[in-house]
Amino acid sequence: QVQVVESGGGLVQAGGSLRLSCAASGSLFNFNIMGWYRQSSGKQRESVATITSGGATKYTESVKGRFTISTDTGRNTLYLQMNSLKPEDTAVYYCRLQQWTTVSWGQGTQVTVSS
Repeated sequence: QVQVVESGGGLVQAGGSLRLSCAASGSLFNFNIMGWYRQSSGKQRESVATITSGGATKYTESVKGRFTISTDTGRNTLYLQMNSLKPEDTAVYYCRLQQWTTVSWGQGTQVTVSS
């Protein structure tokens, strides 16, 4: 029922930056946990960054200091700012929104980092 649409992916050179956006139907106040996951070809989907309704953030170790997750509740949008990108960051990135026990996923956006 909840619609989730990601955008902002693309092809960048190593060391470059991208900002991913996740537009959700309804207010972000409805979601307890919001996050970004990624899945590389042939690998399991993994959590990249999460943020709670209270503003607490968590990052996987490989992106700490390079990625920043944030929200704009007025625009019902979740962001992932990605700096100093590396080829190993190449993956499909997915937005995940959790409201209590209900989880909604976006369709994914491709991020490709060339060396």
